[in-house]
Amino acid sequence: MKLQNKFGSITIMSDVFSVIAGGAAMECFGVKGMAARNVSDGIVRLLRLESMSKGVKVHYHGDGIVIDLHIVVEYGVNIAAVTSSIKNTVRHTVQRLTAVKVKAVNVFVDSIMASTRKEAHA
Repeated sequence: MKLQNKFGSITIMSDVFSVIAGGAAMECFGVKGMAARNVSDGIVRLLRLESMSKGVKVHYHGDGIVIDLHIVVEYGVNIAAVTSSIKNTVRHTVQRLTAVKVKAVNVFVDSIMASTRKEAHA
């Protein structure tokens, strides 16, 4: 995405949006992680923190972007509340950090994962 201002132009690569959006989504309650789906066998896997941007797709639409997030949520959470929180948080964070209009944030819950005992007692 190329932005113009009185000082010149700024080019922001899609990876920057992916990292910002993935990081913002991970901060939301109930999110276990970003998901990657193996298209050939339909298996969803939880991405490691360093590759979480692979669960994010950014589409350019004129003067703004659309962000698709593929997530894994924690078992027992209200999915509608979690996805609403993610949409608001990601939109606000991306727009605040990049000054690029976020036209939509689409959240796809690819899997649900139970907490481990260690996490439950922490």
